Amino acid sequence: MAKSGRHLFLLFAAVSFVGGINGEYLGKFIGQLSELHHGVSGEVYAVDGRTIHIKDYTYDGQGPAAYFYASTYKTADSKGFRLRDENNNGDVIRRYRKEGVTLTLPEGKTLNNIKIFYVWCEEFDVNFGDVKIPRNFDYPRPQKIDALKGVHQISSDNIVIVDAQTLLIPNLHYDGEAPDAKFWAGRGPKPSPQGIRIADENGKELPLRRYDGKTVVLTLPGDLTVFDIGHFGIWCEQFTVDFGHIQIPQSVNVPPSLKMLGVSPQSKLNCEVLDDELAFEVRWAVAGESIVLQMVAKLEEREYMSFGLSGEVANSVMIGGDVVVAWVDKETLKGYAYDYYLGDKSQCSGPTGSCPDSKLAENSNNIRLLNAAMVNGYSIVTFQRPLKASDQFDLPILTNQSQAIIWAVGPLNQRDEVSFHSSYLKQDSFIDFARPAKWNCPLPEGETAAKHVEPLKAVTTEAVAVVASTTTSAPTRREGGNRRRGSNRISTRQPETHAEIAEEGQASKRESTRTRGTSNKISQRGTQTVPPPTPVKERNAWYIPPIECYEPEDGVFYAQMGPTGGKRGYPAITGHVGWGISWYINGLLIPEINVVRGKTYNFITEGGDNPEVSAKYHPFYITDDPVGGYAYKTPEERKNISILAGVRFDKAGEPIPVGVGRLCHWTHSGDSDADDFDSFGAYQRTLQLKCDVGEPGIVTWTPDRNTPDTVYYQCFTHRHLGWKINVHDSCEQAVAASELQPTIVKPSEAQSDLEPEASIRQESNFPSPH
Repeated sequence: MAKSGRHLFLLFAAVSFVGGINGEYLGKFIGQLSELHHGVSGEVYAVDGRTIHIKDYTYDGQGPAAYFYASTYKTADSKGFRLRDENNNGDVIRRYRKEGVTLTLPEGKTLNNIKIFYVWCEEFDVNFGDVKIPRNFDYPRPQKIDALKGVHQISSDNIVIVDAQTLLIPNLHYDGEAPDAKFWAGRGPKPSPQGIRIADENGKELPLRRYDGKTVVLTLPGDLTVFDIGHFGIWCEQFTVDFGHIQIPQSVNVPPSLKMLGVSPQSKLNCEVLDDELAFEVRWAVAGESIVLQMVAKLEEREYMSFGLSGEVANSVMIGGDVVVAWVDKETLKGYAYDYYLGDKSQCSGPTGSCPDSKLAENSNNIRLLNAAMVNGYSIVTFQRPLKASDQFDLPILTNQSQAIIWAVGPLNQRDEVSFHSSYLKQDSFIDFARPAKWNCPLPEGETAAKHVEPLKAVTTEAVAVVASTTTSAPTRREGGNRRRGSNRISTRQPETHAEIAEEGQASKRESTRTRGTSNKISQRGTQTVPPPTPVKERNAWYIPPIECYEPEDGVFYAQMGPTGGKRGYPAITGHVGWGISWYINGLLIPEINVVRGKTYNFITEGGDNPEVSAKYHPFYITDDPVGGYAYKTPEERKNISILAGVRFDKAGEPIPVGVGRLCHWTHSGDSDADDFDSFGAYQRTLQLKCDVGEPGIVTWTPDRNTPDTVYYQCFTHRHLGWKINVHDSCEQAVAASELQPTIVKPSEAQSDLEPEASIRQESNFPSPH
């Protein structure tokens, strides 16, 4: 595939045709090459607006001067223009035998303004084979779909399907508080445990950390594509909770991924070594009207690295330079990147010296920090800037020639600004930023670039669909500090192509021929075993008074939701972490309930009644299963589980929860955390019950002689929200429940650890709501 500007990105288009046989997806079908001379044949597909792919391309190689051609005219003739081959060579094309060939149109040319593609012999003016581009051809491009929104402060801007295997999530927010949240995808419109984990932007399947407005780019695993999934979102795997999801449209006009076209990752990114001893590298990708760059270096504590444009195009000089100064704080791991104008060889003082642009004029910092990391002691900072100069302190990045660059490394001063550099460029050096992608940086011994370069993607704001693939890999050093690398020459070749700015807008609603079929790619991976919740080491639990078999006298329980109560609450009681909420029975946090066989009990259920909001939908049921979440059990798991109350089964044998009612939630008020309270009684007094409009549900249950001695109250749709019910043959009570009189005891000043309050009693007003 041509190493052009297009390769710097994860494809900018959208596709609607199933390319090739057996579901192979290569883009939107344009047509068959006419078979005129020298055995030319093949199927031509549009990958995006400036990229075409020829499937099974065949040519005998016998033509004396044959080239790939395209033309803005309707006929194949000499008025067209050459296309470089899949290796970016402009030479006479070679022999091909049923090969996949990917070609990129020159700068300024798209499938909107060319009318024909052909193989042309320049020596004899002969057309060997052609295909016409349909008028108003709807070539592939990225598609915007819905934004994420859910619990745990989850939100984002509209997600972009960049290509068939890549999702871009701009401005992602998530509080990071859940124990096992993962990016998740699967069949159907809603998440379930039968879905698939999607590795995060660093290729990890670990529980998600906090996100504060970060742009995240995710790659679907293996050969999975957006055509195989019906939804995407964030899912708590241990507790089977949907934190928020979106549906993937049935038909989306998006491009194939580079992987689907057989393109290796290293062809997407440029890299040059700036200084061998410091392992200082610059990596970049031009993205439409902007450029994404990454600086990597082995820095000392409170050192900065800087890179940018020389004050003169033809020589590397500091004065007048436009650079980015970046570093990573080794204690906080927070990254910084600032736009600097180098007005003088001195520290910034007023309007003179080497100053951040923001100190010289308002709103003049034109650098956008995208990502920062410390990897094996290397500082890695990724940022974006416009190609054009945005103000008087900026210089333009040229896309038609090479230009002089400068760099330096040095200490930060007390104001976190640059002071005199300790290392810097001492000779003229040039970079052609728009060159075809070339990786001129070291590779680990015995590894290929494709294995070494793990994609870390960053995205432009002006064109959200344009994605540049960068890396989070650190440079490799040999003993003695010498580094193995390829060519250390900084390329000055003229670029052939650049990536276009992808169009923004809502996903196309037109009918597409590429639809989600009955792909079994998800089922082939096997149902992932739901992991058990993480155990806790220390279990200094609050005392929660059990609900005794003689209380409440009328046998009415109120089941509502509430917080898990910090480290001494749910985790310490059960021995494993919770996901933030749990059942409260008569105002108590997951108390053990004691009941008597033969007596009828009524549970007033207020766990939510809207199944469209999974995180606020908690049907109450009673079961012999200590885990809960019957809705997501497999058929094999259900065979070993008994449901005692709260669920009925329809004629087809499908379970339907009946313990459904409005949502009432005990909510903590005040500035203190749950861990600040020594007893549940003290914590309980900070809780306020808040209920949605609606009616409660009712679950009626009479345990009998066949009821196990220990059963559980649970949530039908989520795991691990409830606790134990102890079933007794009789209730030997010391004092009759009717003789109990509630007494309010005011604690003395010396009494700091209050006993928990007794269960909330309702005066036989069943089933009236609160």
